[in-house]
Amino acid sequence: MVPLILASSVAGWVASRAVKRNRSIPQSTIIPILIYPDVREAVDWLGSAFGFVERVRIGENHRAQLSFGMGAVIVGDVRNDRRPPRLGEVTHSVMVRVDDARTHCDRAKAHGARIVMEPTDFEYGERQYTAEDLAGHQWTFSETLADVGPEEWGGTSLPHG
Repeated sequence: MVPLILASSVAGWVASRAVKRNRSIPQSTIIPILIYPDVREAVDWLGSAFGFVERVRIGENHRAQLSFGMGAVIVGDVRNDRRPPRLGEVTHSVMVRVDDARTHCDRAKAHGARIVMEPTDFEYGERQYTAEDLAGHQWTFSETLADVGPEEWGGTSLPHG
C-alpha cells in the first residue's frame, strides 16, 4: 500500500506532466473502458441518451471511442473475460460533469435510461443524478451549483489534491 502523502505527490507529478498527443487515443488522462454486448447499439444509445459523440471506430462491432466535453470513454465488445455488469450488481460508476443536470436527466429518461437517483442538490455544491444505461452501467451526471470548499461540508482538502 502506498502512503497517502507519497500517492498524492505521485498523482500531482503525473497530472502535471503533459501527455504526448496521439490522434488514435483520447487526450483525457483517465479513460474508462466499458463493455457492452453490442458496441454499435451502445454507441447510438449513449449518443442519443447522454450526448456522447463517437470519435473513432475500430472494426464494425469491436470498439469505439466516445467524447463528451474534455472527457472520453471507450466502448468495448464482449470477449474472453470482458463482460458487462450483471443485473443487480454495481461494480463501478462513471461521473460526467454537465451544465444542466435536470435537462440532461430528462433527455436520458426520454431515451429509456433507468434513473437510479433523480437530480438532487448536495451540500458540496453539486446537483447530481444517477442513471443506468442499456447494459447496466451506472453513470452519475453532476452540475456545479457553487464553489464550496471541502471543509464547509465535512471533507478535508489534501496537499496536491
